[in-house]
Amino acid sequence: MIQHISKAFPNLSERQTAQFELMLTLYPEWNDKINVISRKDIGNLEINHILHSLAIAKFITFSADSRILDIGTGGGFPGIPLAVLFPDVHFHLIDRIGKKLKVAADVAQRLGLSNVSFQHGDIGECRDKYDFVVSRAVMPQPDLVRLIRKNIDRTCRNAIPNGLITLKGGDLDNELSSLPGSESINISNYFPQAFFDTKKIVFTPLV
Repeated sequence: MIQHISKAFPNLSERQTAQFELMLTLYPEWNDKINVISRKDIGNLEINHILHSLAIAKFITFSADSRILDIGTGGGFPGIPLAVLFPDVHFHLIDRIGKKLKVAADVAQRLGLSNVSFQHGDIGECRDKYDFVVSRAVMPQPDLVRLIRKNIDRTCRNAIPNGLITLKGGDLDNELSSLPGSESINISNYFPQAFFDTKKIVFTPLV
């Protein structure tokens, strides 16, 4: 049962509920073969990985037909949970580690997701344009901005400007001081679980 997800998102469809429940089965299955989530943390899959990914959906509701790039997705976070929540939005997931991307692709296929695509490689090889780039603490925000600025579409279709949305933790003042307009939001504003006490959503507008 997805008790934490369903409480945070009470308007899930039956299909979405079934997809999240299946996710809780698929990742532990894969993790026995390929370590995409720390073995000591796989028991916290719902809160620490799926719900954490979905925090972005509390910050922004992506408009239909938006295009989102998930860089350093690993086994599919945050891209796959967000793709379940936003079936009318396209998500492109990129990672340099092929075996982790294999897990993400299999999970997406078994969940029946038609709004997800995958790329094995480096962000430098990706030239397409997206409304937002999302990521889970892959690298410092300024470094990530330098890599993905070329991928941000100049035409905005959402309630906030196009840009970079990351999931991070800790003190970010120094990291964000060189990025005007950036903001950090405490995820504990959205979710009550202790895991989120030090976790943040960081948004840097890039248009």
